[in-house]
Amino acid sequence: MTLNTLKISEARDALRKGETTSVELTESCLKAIEGADALNAWCAKTPEMALDMAKAADARIKAGDAPAMCGIPLGIKDLFAVKGVPTQAGSNILKGFKPEYESTVTQNLWDAGAVMLGKLSMDEFAMGSSNETACYGPAINPWKVDDKARTPGGSSGGSAAAVAADLCLAATGTDTGGSIRQPAAFTGITGIKPTYGRCSRWGVVAYASSLDQAGPMTKDVRDAAIMLQAMCSHDPKDSTSTEIAVPDFEAALTGDIRGKKIGIPKEYRLDGMPEEIAALWDNGMAMMRDAGAEIVDISLPHTKYALPAYYVIAPAEASSNLARYDGVRYGHRATLGKGDGIDDMYAKTRAEGFGPEVQRRIMIGTYVLSAGFYDAYYNRARKVRALIKRDFEQAFAAGIDAILAPATPSSAFALGEMKDADPVKMYLNDVFTVTLNLAGLPGVAVPVGLDKQGLPLGLQLIGRPWEEGELLNHALVLERAAGFNAKPNQWW
Repeated sequence: MTLNTLKISEARDALRKGETTSVELTESCLKAIEGADALNAWCAKTPEMALDMAKAADARIKAGDAPAMCGIPLGIKDLFAVKGVPTQAGSNILKGFKPEYESTVTQNLWDAGAVMLGKLSMDEFAMGSSNETACYGPAINPWKVDDKARTPGGSSGGSAAAVAADLCLAATGTDTGGSIRQPAAFTGITGIKPTYGRCSRWGVVAYASSLDQAGPMTKDVRDAAIMLQAMCSHDPKDSTSTEIAVPDFEAALTGDIRGKKIGIPKEYRLDGMPEEIAALWDNGMAMMRDAGAEIVDISLPHTKYALPAYYVIAPAEASSNLARYDGVRYGHRATLGKGDGIDDMYAKTRAEGFGPEVQRRIMIGTYVLSAGFYDAYYNRARKVRALIKRDFEQAFAAGIDAILAPATPSSAFALGEMKDADPVKMYLNDVFTVTLNLAGLPGVAVPVGLDKQGLPLGLQLIGRPWEEGELLNHALVLERAAGFNAKPNQWW
């Protein structure tokens, strides 16, 4: 076993026992990264920085002052500002931008002694479900069952591909409508979106501010618990960061869910749901029942309105957030012709810098916020959002401890398969995931099996707000029962 294939928990224990060093772990990952350009997962590599951080982590471990994440080599999604390192958010409009500040989440990880290997590819401004909108080209799913290159999911596709291919021990992701959970399901790894406000958004390039939330993408549930604890904190710089104590998520992993009630929402059983997804869901219910949980049918009646409400609210917030990219202070600026004024500079810069999907969403957002349509679209979507949140509140108030649902409507599809299709077909990939973002709830995707082609399939568990520990414990039970330990064959 090479060191880069270790889980966080295994590496932590080996580092404490002196069986390896952070420098050796980091060198193993750097070697794996150098041989994996075919996956196109990394958009910026930082080997010198990684080795310096690893040496500092080794000194800290030796001194006996080492948190759980100390010495663990990570990949960072290109949405997180890391001081002095290119941060492009997958967009040409931010080409050459190197922030002079650090995001709170990455600062928390560096304070815990974690090591940065580099930045990971993502859909442009986190807008996409397939990683195909990235300005540096799509990341490739390490799972290969035929001659097709498949998507690792989006928008955190580079993070998912890198973790699944053992190029890093774990990675950061962000989830606005499923961008941690869908790529995790497509690549056979674990990903948790915590409760909105649990992780600071400060220093994370904004897509939709009321929906975005950072979280870890890891090789198993225990690793997700360890890394999430290091990422979370109250942050006065983020007005939506909540001042709630961060519990020991790993200590909550008892593996005992006897007597717990697992809700099964009837609205998630969609018309035309693939048989394999339906069978996987049934299998997941049986696993939870065998572990002593009670399976309860529930109703979340406003689920069918979630996707349209999301695709009004998210673009509306994006059109506002992305107005700051204008070519004036940083990033790309278009070359102007004689007689061009400031308005021409804005228009040309944004036309050149933003890709087609980002332009589409900005235009949708601007439209739904415009004077004649604000009440018809945006305000109505906000009311639907409140109803979706109330559906979940009523389910939890009735004694439901967690909700079990599919993570995705299919396994990973081939790159280019949906590129020329109606964009709504791509948006339908988020059908099971957007409800959580609208309601601000925590959700975790766990790999449960393979489809008939041999591609990973995942289920997601939805938890009560602020109870990530209990949610991860339910996920641990599902993980143990499923016994998923398949890995992609190394073809790259």
